[in-house]
Amino acid sequence: MPPRGQVFADRDDGRARRKRQRARTTLRKNARPQATAGSNASARFALLERLEGATVAELQKATGWQPHSVRGFLAGTVKKKLGLEVVSSKEERGRIYRTTRK
Repeated sequence: MPPRGQVFADRDDGRARRKRQRARTTLRKNARPQATAGSNASARFALLERLEGATVAELQKATGWQPHSVRGFLAGTVKKKLGLEVVSSKEERGRIYRTTRK
């Protein structure tokens, strides 16, 4: 054990650890998860990919979620994590959300 205040000669100053963390983060960002057929996620994406899109109420009915959870899913999961474009428009049946897979 070296005296207090000295470091081991083979210990790095944290650069290697930060480099490993950045590499893991990059892998996570580049890996776009795909919804498995028949899963709850695939049902949500099917609603959003329809030509007529989906309202918050329709997504609520399909998932059993509260309105704020549906909007969080659209903003957090669909837009940020998956990087898909969500288009919103106001129509006679309410606010409609649509997306297309890239």
